Amino acid sequence: MPNTRTEAPGRRPTSYLLPLLQLSDSALPTGAFSHSFGLETFLERGVVHDEETFTAWLGQFIHTQLTYGDGLAIRLAMEARSTAELRDVDAMLVAQALPRQVREAGVKMGARMLHIASAILDSEELDQYREDVARGQCSGHPALAFALAGRTLHVPVPELLATYLFSTATSLTQNAIRGIPIGQDAGQRVLCRIHPEIAAATARIAGLGRRDFGAAAPGLEIAQMRHERQRARMFMS
Repeated sequence: MPNTRTEAPGRRPTSYLLPLLQLSDSALPTGAFSHSFGLETFLERGVVHDEETFTAWLGQFIHTQLTYGDGLAIRLAMEARSTAELRDVDAMLVAQALPRQVREAGVKMGARMLHIASAILDSEELDQYREDVARGQCSGHPALAFALAGRTLHVPVPELLATYLFSTATSLTQNAIRGIPIGQDAGQRVLCRIHPEIAAATARIAGLGRRDFGAAAPGLEIAQMRHERQRARMFMS
């Protein structure tokens, strides 16, 4: 059966809630389940090995790479006034992703998010971004596709940011449940404990400037680089 939009061309949903829930669902087939973004390196070295250590790792990931990368990119995309500005944010996302696996994960997951968002929303901005990716003018990234979907739906920036951050945290928690492993109940406790971390990161992103973009924790980036040479792997990054 061919993919069909949830709304007829030229129309938008009357509420952003259901499309936003769909795009942030942990079951969304973007390939997030196959990426740990460096977590697996910490698992292999025994640094992350249970619920407590994973909660600490996840909090640091949220407050560093996720805040100063994807999170800030979403806010800048929501504020962009032209296609050129959106292309600039896309280029910044690629440039700040130093680990090769992370950079490639962004491109692959971005293509899937773009495809899915375009299938459920009628959006000229999403269509333009897809064309830019197809022509090689942009690389594509899930954060930008998510932001453009949010612009189409008129989602308030704080809500859009919190949703994206929590969705990413949920995907990583599901991977920790498999990779450590920890139980499903433990995973839910972790997600409950990072609610304040999500709120704090959302508030911090609101006050950041372009000069803050790409600030990262060197230890995390090194772990992400080492992952591609790890002897045994469950995840692609």
